[in-house]
Amino acid sequence: MTKQMMTLFTANLKPSLFKRNIMISRTIIAVLLASMIPVPVMADEKSELLKLKEKIANEREELLELKNTTTNLIELFVEQGLLDKEKAKVLVNAAKKKAAQEAKDQIAKERAEEKQVAEPKVVKSTAPDKPAGEKVKGKGPVFVGYVPEFVKDEIRQQVRADLKDEVVQEVKANAKKEAWGVPAALPEWLNRTRFTFDMRLRGSHDFFGNGNSPYLDYLAINREGGHIPAFQNNAEFLNTQQDRLAFSQRFRAGFEMDITDSLKAGVRLATSNMRNPVSNDQNLGVTGQSYELAIDRGFLQYDYRDEKGKDRFSVYGGRFRNPFFSTDVMYDSDLSFEGFAATFRQRFNEDAPNIKNYKPPALVDLGGRFGINMGPQTPNTLYATVGVFPIQEVNLSERDKWLFGGQVGVDWLVQDQSRFKMAASFYHFQNIRARANASNSFTNDWTAPQFVQWGNTMVPINVNEGNELDGTPINSRCTNMQSFVGQGCLYGLASGFDIFNFTALYDYAGFAPVNVMFTFDFTKNFGYNANRIQNEFNNRLLDNRSKTTAYQFRMDVGDRDALKFKNWNAFFAYRYIERDAVLDAFTDSVFHLGGTNAQGWWIGGNYGIANNTWVNLRWMSASAIHGPTLNVDSLLLDLNVRF
Repeated sequence: MTKQMMTLFTANLKPSLFKRNIMISRTIIAVLLASMIPVPVMADEKSELLKLKEKIANEREELLELKNTTTNLIELFVEQGLLDKEKAKVLVNAAKKKAAQEAKDQIAKERAEEKQVAEPKVVKSTAPDKPAGEKVKGKGPVFVGYVPEFVKDEIRQQVRADLKDEVVQEVKANAKKEAWGVPAALPEWLNRTRFTFDMRLRGSHDFFGNGNSPYLDYLAINREGGHIPAFQNNAEFLNTQQDRLAFSQRFRAGFEMDITDSLKAGVRLATSNMRNPVSNDQNLGVTGQSYELAIDRGFLQYDYRDEKGKDRFSVYGGRFRNPFFSTDVMYDSDLSFEGFAATFRQRFNEDAPNIKNYKPPALVDLGGRFGINMGPQTPNTLYATVGVFPIQEVNLSERDKWLFGGQVGVDWLVQDQSRFKMAASFYHFQNIRARANASNSFTNDWTAPQFVQWGNTMVPINVNEGNELDGTPINSRCTNMQSFVGQGCLYGLASGFDIFNFTALYDYAGFAPVNVMFTFDFTKNFGYNANRIQNEFNNRLLDNRSKTTAYQFRMDVGDRDALKFKNWNAFFAYRYIERDAVLDAFTDSVFHLGGTNAQGWWIGGNYGIANNTWVNLRWMSASAIHGPTLNVDSLLLDLNVRF
């Protein structure tokens, strides 16, 4: 504390007030030059003396006020335990000693200046010589004027008034930046902990086309044990015909703590329905019941830094945010990843001024551009990200479900703040596809998915093959009590998923503060094997064609995020996503009510209505690409807050 305050009135203020001192010096020089104009001294000394006494009295009052304020402030710091009493004495004594020395130096300087101008110098006239006793007409003795004390006093007062506000502001800024007194009052670990909070209130209205066909709810059929019990519980089909108005909220609170300079830990709690990996929303309308609260994230992150303090690679473990640069065509914004991942960076041109001054946009789920996950946020790097993620642990089996992912990309500040980012990825989902059970066998029940939205091609793992009367073998888990003959009572994914994904982004800042950003996303699934599906599932699919391509074009205009009052951005996109292009469980949960097999456009924007408070408005219009008709238009309005 002592070092901070002593430094403040020496080195810290001089650089910041250099320009102001130059301006004041010019004023003083101008007054001095003006005073040297050859004029007789005609001032009323008595009147000026009275003015000088009054100014001295005012200055003494201000100095006493400043002294008392400083003394009271130091005493308050001592009382609150923010400043040691002995250090306070040292601080006061040092200030007195310095003030006394500066006063002596100032007095000596003023006396020297007064001695220099005490006797007026006679300036010889340039007029021709005249006889003795004859005066030059219109001419007389010319005196060089001096700067009277009252003028000097006015200059001092002006300098003091000009510097006072600037000094106060700089003191406040340094106190806030260096957290004066706070480290001594708070536990050391608390200074290494960051708290995050965000909340969203959502209103959504879904409008269904008049000619929509019914669609099976495979997740409900699997949960109920077949078509018949699902139908009896009014859950066999998805809602495709009744318009719906719904309200929901999302609440998330997290902590991140620096364990060491390179290792940090994080935990986040969130509202959750515990069964949907792509949504933390809690529907409103469960009066009488409490909301579910779950641990949404819990992770460790290690960042290796070189001798310059630049991070070269990062390793993540636990449950953490999406580590890949991607859009919600591939992964929904709410999706968290479980497992281990690492990102390796090769920097280039890292000392460029635009790199040092660059501030990356906020994360997509905390005020950034909706639906775009920026991945590693280190411009001017070539990077590679790899990850191993368990999806489902299968009891009594070594065939657990896994996701193996890899991505290589470039992140480049092309010019000033304009950013170009491009990445190619490959994702292998292991043991994700369904395997048919033999008659009266349940060995492959584990291949049924824990969660699906809708869109992916589904095949029956267990089938009601007939009855005992005609000698047809029976699957005892799929009888006439669960499903009709030929129907399944447990379903899984027909396709395997080996997905190539390419994402490119160009964020142009040439119209600053308005940015224009273009995004392109392309996906191809190489895991669909029509011949295998036909042989294993006995031609049970009416359409066994490969539909495995997805792409999206998008344009954003406006601020990079909407975290300040009046910040705004708007976006428009066209999306085409075939039924087996991506895993429908992990893709966007809003467009076309979530899942795949959809094409259409969407438009919307964000607007900051206060600092860290913004609204998001979107209109989406989508229809099914393959199979029965399903047209859905959706209007969403979100109110978001964060800190």
